[in-house]
Amino acid sequence: MTDQAVLFEVRDSIARITLNRPEQSNAFDLDAAREFCTVIERTAQSSARVVLLTGNGPRFCAGGDVASMVAAEDQAGYLRVLAETLEAGLRSMSELPIPVVAAVQGAVAGAGLAVILNADVVVAAKPTKFLTAYAGIGLTPDCGVSYLLPRAIGQQRALELALTGRVIGADEALAWGLVSSVVEPDALDAAAEELAARIATGAIAALGDAKRLIRSSWELSRPASAAAEVDSISHAVTREEAVTLIAAFAKRG
Repeated sequence: MTDQAVLFEVRDSIARITLNRPEQSNAFDLDAAREFCTVIERTAQSSARVVLLTGNGPRFCAGGDVASMVAAEDQAGYLRVLAETLEAGLRSMSELPIPVVAAVQGAVAGAGLAVILNADVVVAAKPTKFLTAYAGIGLTPDCGVSYLLPRAIGQQRALELALTGRVIGADEALAWGLVSSVVEPDALDAAAEELAARIATGAIAALGDAKRLIRSSWELSRPASAAAEVDSISHAVTREEAVTLIAAFAKRG
């Protein structure tokens, strides 16, 4: 087993990013957060057309590594740098000009929620559990959870999870819009791989723009969002990928 906390390779146009601290439930300490940032930078510079994000071991991600926080001489200072570093990496992932597919299993907790909220499509194994976890150890949301979670599932649901620590299953997460699809555990890898491969064959520049438009819409007025759409589609139609696809569509009548 490699000692790298985050694995990275580009194969078949897919950037495969794997959280690789299974004995710690893929929780992030500061070194792991820094590795994640580096991997996202490498992804941005690569030829990948889609990202497939996974976690080694039985649990996808338990958020921040509590043991590393306890061991820190300056716990407040350590946690501040850890949260800032991981948030920067996750924000950079959300801003990648290519789609991000996450495949999750076991448990997604704390900042692990931030990881999937910054992905674009999330496939979950049916037994997966989701929880905020912060209140149980006297901490508060970080890494964008308080910003992104209510936008994904609604304010009242986000408040319930944050204030009660309730654990929800994959089916409820699907009904709430936290994940995109739910599959049996033995089908997770194949389902995520097939989805990533299918996306990789698409008009990636257009898909990246669609992602950007949707994610940025929260910050814009309706007129500003519409103006961004006009700019985007008028540019997209000039791209070779659109010219080819439009011509093929026209031939089909």
